[in-house]
Amino acid sequence: MTHVVPTELLQRFDVPGPRYTSYPTADRFVEAFGEPQYIQALEQRRTGPVASPLSLYVHIPFCESVCYYCACNKVITKHHGRAAEYLRYLSREVELQVQHLGAGHSVSQLHLGGGTPTFLSDTELEDLMHMIRRHFNLVPGGEYSIEVDPRTVTEERLQTLARLGFNRLSFGVQDFDPAVQKAVHRVQPAEQVFSLVESARKIGFESINVDLIYGLPLQTPESFARTLQQVGQLRPDRIALYAYAHLPARFKPQRRIIAAELPSPGDKLAMLSASLDDLQAAGYVYVGMDHFALPTDALAVAKRQGRLHRNFQGYSTQPDCDLIALGVSAIGRVGATYSQNAKTLDEYQDMLDQGRLPVVRGLALTRDDLLRRSVIMSLMCQGELNFESIELGHLIDFRAYFARELDALAELADKGLVSFDNAGVQVTSVGWYLVRAIAMVFDKQLQMDVDRARFSRII
Repeated sequence: MTHVVPTELLQRFDVPGPRYTSYPTADRFVEAFGEPQYIQALEQRRTGPVASPLSLYVHIPFCESVCYYCACNKVITKHHGRAAEYLRYLSREVELQVQHLGAGHSVSQLHLGGGTPTFLSDTELEDLMHMIRRHFNLVPGGEYSIEVDPRTVTEERLQTLARLGFNRLSFGVQDFDPAVQKAVHRVQPAEQVFSLVESARKIGFESINVDLIYGLPLQTPESFARTLQQVGQLRPDRIALYAYAHLPARFKPQRRIIAAELPSPGDKLAMLSASLDDLQAAGYVYVGMDHFALPTDALAVAKRQGRLHRNFQGYSTQPDCDLIALGVSAIGRVGATYSQNAKTLDEYQDMLDQGRLPVVRGLALTRDDLLRRSVIMSLMCQGELNFESIELGHLIDFRAYFARELDALAELADKGLVSFDNAGVQVTSVGWYLVRAIAMVFDKQLQMDVDRARFSRII
């Protein structure tokens, strides 16, 4: 059988590496960048030339129960009263941001992530959206999305989300197999998901995404093939297919996973290989790194038209724009800076009680960072590099500046991942599936780093 990507290539590039939702990556953030530096970035944006619309990310950390595979920043609680207190702090954070940024900025992208955003009640979600609209202008035609745990919503709740302005939903499915669901402590019958997706379509959501994870305990190539078959019947507009990274030393919930029940590396590769084949056969376009979409979906259209972008939430159709991050642990980008809020609720709330923005670390990008970010994002989003446009944008001689990297690319060209000539570099159709490995060539921080084990594997 001919695979979309030869199995030996998947094996060869099954190494740890970043996901490149930013460059430099978040593990490079430093505590020397804090609230004063972030305020300076906000005020520079306010006094600068007319700025493009903003992107907003709001982190809701609460979950009623723990999913054992989870690596997100979360608070497990059944006490829904904690959400009301958290929203008061969020409101305080927005007011502080707006003091330095100015009010009434246009927003073309909003994403509620977590945790479980649908942990909030309808009234709380309504209050949150009202607070956001009071300070920002959500423009028509924007992408307004929310992550949904199928166990926390009904058709009526979905109608509320639509009324509040959300036009995109992301359902956390992971796997439809009951034994796998039990092993990761996330039991949700397939019928429940099918019913909710049908309701969401009837209500008129523009795009429905489903998250899947391969490499979970008790998964086999055969069981995951059945999940993929069900997903094919469900036919969501987008699919995010993630590899499970077992890092129990870093993520406490993963210690409850029985390591002996994890699939072998060979089985994991077989799942990925079959997934690439099956999803393409089902008519999905491989958008890039973990993401698939139906040809009619805005993400697939943006890929075709060369308008794909990438930010801390992954691939996006929205132009490259500043991202204001709200809530505990949230990561944002303003101008040539990245910033991250305090990771614990206590520290986040304590800083706000002191009238301070809860930024605890970040990074001011150097000229070299900005140049390499352009190169890596061009590869990740457009699948190509045009030497001349990068030379004009950054006033460098590409071949001289990146002589060592071009030598390394020659090895990838021999393996069929890229082709290049005097004008630039082109990612091949096979290389697109391994684009993280190609981007890693230009990651100066990674080349200097001997310890890559903190990253998930790229396969």
